[in-house]
Amino acid sequence: MSSLLKSRNLVSEELQGVLSRNQDRDSQAGTSSQGVRYRGHDLEASFHFDTAVDPESEESSRRTLTTFSGVFCPVALSQFSYLIFLRMGFVIGQSGVLHFSIELSLAYLILMLTILSISAISSNGEIQGGGVYFMISRTLGPEFGGAMGLLFFIANIFSCGLYVSGFTEAFLDNFGSTGILGQWLPDGSAYWRYLYSFVVLTVCLGICLVGGSLFARTSAFILLILLVCYISVVVSLLFHPPFRVPIPHPNKYVYPGNDTNSTVYYNFTGPNLDMFLENSKSHYSPDYTIDDPSSMSFARVFAILFSSVTGIMNGANLSGELRKPSESIPRGTLLATLFTFLCYILLGLTIAASCQYELLINNYSFLIPINYWSGFVVIGLSAATLSAALGNLIGASRILHALAKDGLFGLPLKPAAVTVAGGNPIPAVAISFCLVMLVLLIGSLNLIAPIVTCFFLLAYASTNLACAALDLASAPNFRPKFKLFHWSASLTGLFGSLVMGFLVSYIYTPISIMIMLGLMIVLHLRSLPDNWGSISQALIFHQVRKYMLMLDPRKYHVKYWRPQIILLILHPRQNAQMIKFVNDLKKGGLYVLGHVFPSVLNLEQMVIDPSEEAMPEWLSIVDELKVKAFVELTLAPDVRAGAQQLIRISGLGGMKPNTVCLGFYESAAVREAARLADQQSHEPGVINLSASPSQHHGWFSTPSSTRDVATPSDYTRLLGDVLQMGKELLVLRHMHALDSNGLGGRGKRQIDVWPVNFFQPGLKGYIDTTCLLQLQFACILNSSRRWRRDCRIRVFLCVDAGSNLDELTKQLDLLLGDLRIQAQTHILDWQHVVGEANPMSDGAISSAYLTAANQCIRLQSPETAAAFLYLPRPPSDPRMHAQYLEQIDILTKDLPPTVLVHGLHKVFSRNL
Repeated sequence: MSSLLKSRNLVSEELQGVLSRNQDRDSQAGTSSQGVRYRGHDLEASFHFDTAVDPESEESSRRTLTTFSGVFCPVALSQFSYLIFLRMGFVIGQSGVLHFSIELSLAYLILMLTILSISAISSNGEIQGGGVYFMISRTLGPEFGGAMGLLFFIANIFSCGLYVSGFTEAFLDNFGSTGILGQWLPDGSAYWRYLYSFVVLTVCLGICLVGGSLFARTSAFILLILLVCYISVVVSLLFHPPFRVPIPHPNKYVYPGNDTNSTVYYNFTGPNLDMFLENSKSHYSPDYTIDDPSSMSFARVFAILFSSVTGIMNGANLSGELRKPSESIPRGTLLATLFTFLCYILLGLTIAASCQYELLINNYSFLIPINYWSGFVVIGLSAATLSAALGNLIGASRILHALAKDGLFGLPLKPAAVTVAGGNPIPAVAISFCLVMLVLLIGSLNLIAPIVTCFFLLAYASTNLACAALDLASAPNFRPKFKLFHWSASLTGLFGSLVMGFLVSYIYTPISIMIMLGLMIVLHLRSLPDNWGSISQALIFHQVRKYMLMLDPRKYHVKYWRPQIILLILHPRQNAQMIKFVNDLKKGGLYVLGHVFPSVLNLEQMVIDPSEEAMPEWLSIVDELKVKAFVELTLAPDVRAGAQQLIRISGLGGMKPNTVCLGFYESAAVREAARLADQQSHEPGVINLSASPSQHHGWFSTPSSTRDVATPSDYTRLLGDVLQMGKELLVLRHMHALDSNGLGGRGKRQIDVWPVNFFQPGLKGYIDTTCLLQLQFACILNSSRRWRRDCRIRVFLCVDAGSNLDELTKQLDLLLGDLRIQAQTHILDWQHVVGEANPMSDGAISSAYLTAANQCIRLQSPETAAAFLYLPRPPSDPRMHAQYLEQIDILTKDLPPTVLVHGLHKVFSRNL
């Protein structure tokens, strides 16, 4: 018990020292920028505001973008992308108006649900750079957020490659060797296409190196140009006279064998009801731009459509450069998405009413000859694809920079954290550029589209998960300014994203999920920042509270008894093995480490509550020892009162301690020997807190004086208090003999149980509640994964000479069988146990008798890893307390690690 009790004088001196140190610290902090000082009984708070430049002011000065320039324009440009001028005819011709309407509605439904989630999260607090990655990581925690952030970065890389590929394809369709507007550029092989893509991407790189804000400032002008081109296309589709449109010769399905001697034409009719009705049906057929003879399908066309409208997060990606991101992101993203949806509906219906479906699926550049001035289509297509590529390249670099700055992936991403004047992350831009070049090796736009779709759908699913989790957790601080959301909408977006991901590609979607899970495992094994806050903690709290209310102690049944242990302890360094040992006794039950700070001071006389100050250090001990335990600390006038507090108030509801463990009251010589052994111990698993004085306070220091140990009477009364409160009692001794892992040590293969009350020899052979509790804990210890490999249980029973040993052995084996305990039984002759020693002397247990019993136990214990002995009830007469402890000391002297047990309640059930 030396590990529990401290004298009031010594603790008072320690608390006064802490008080003095904290007063010195506060007096020094009085000149700091901010401080709170406490003096005597008065609480005086004085705040000092430093007039120096805020380190974040430089970042604030870079926040120059408005809702229109920073969110609406980038999102609208990205959503128009290549679809509006290059693939809209493909979608209408393949899917027909009916399937097109379903595909577009599904795509925009997922987008709108995700936007609602983004809006709710973004309006719930200050957003820094990194956009959606920042929101997810600060909501779901670093593991999930980091994994999802890297996948979102990859999605932006693929998306940038998709748009560059779309631009190159359109450019060569118009100006390649068989171009519609001119045959100026060679494109006979894939190398030429890759070269042109490289040139286009290099132009995007140059703009990014100047800065993302330049693109955002010019995005309004680019959007204006695109709208002019869009209006010209719609006007031409409505009013251009009907004519026949030629099909380009590279189409191998229209011109088998690459026939160049003839030209096939299909009709442009202008608005026509019959044409609209014909195009309302689907006409799925092979794509002439790829070497795949299989026909398109609903899912494949949806993938191409969806991949072109994934830019809803381009505004959020610029969060570090927005003046008011919490306001701009919801408003700008919603308006831009509604605007592009209406534009797509109008253009799709107009194309369906005026063009033959064979034209749409065999000539992706059909709008160029139809338009009054072909240049409008080329300009609009260039503006749409290049701006979308720029948006994704900038977004990818910002996400990579945020990942590197957070340090989640360590050294590999460290260069990406570097920025130049103005905050432009040049290394991150360069890395993104190189990765996009690798993506371009895939080739065709339609091959890249499914990959982009799967990655973005997973990113959207994660965003919806984050919002749903925040709403379901009912966290008081989740009060977004944006109110048009609900957890059910977020869950619908989550499941919709996942379902559509598997429909688009049952290969890419599982691969992306496995990549995400692998990244989460990698990040979990790293030391990650723990000050972000994780929604998992809020959700766990929510669920635990609900189930704790369902855990009704009135429905307790002995069949489901399990130990709920509180271990009262003072010095965790000295008792590391004890903490680990008790951890093996809990059998999945509650385990609490309890500590008392005895003090004659009142809280109002202290700078800080010592239990509050010490809690982080105790939690670090739990982590270091890898035990599944809670920590409860309290401040009390004396140890006994504090221990009563801990025993009564620890736990919650149906999870409260039913068993109290504490160390034995050792003599001063034994404590000094333990202190010296502790100072010399450097074994792994034995915490040497003195090696890191900057991280651990004096509460963990090894006692250097006998003054920190209370009287034998105090200790014995505490044992009586435990039993008086109806708790099972375990007293542990010789735990220092365990190895550094809390095990019995090499060659120690026995767990011995002595269900014998040596203090009442007349009751030998009688199995009572305490004996059954001994057997229960021995069985629990042996079922522990660390003990069951090498250890087995032995049960020793002492009987009078002349007893039928065979019959007694049979009865004991039958009892163990009924209790489902596998153990060896050993019946000892009582005379062999105590020899000639007289158990009683002057009305008390004689020392000679206890010494003989001790020697008998020692003779049976050369290979014993742990022994469970019967703990007699402590006497109520204070005059007998010292004698009681002395007798236990004699009985357990020089034994293996020993657990003295006293039970009060039934813990076994023989019935189903």
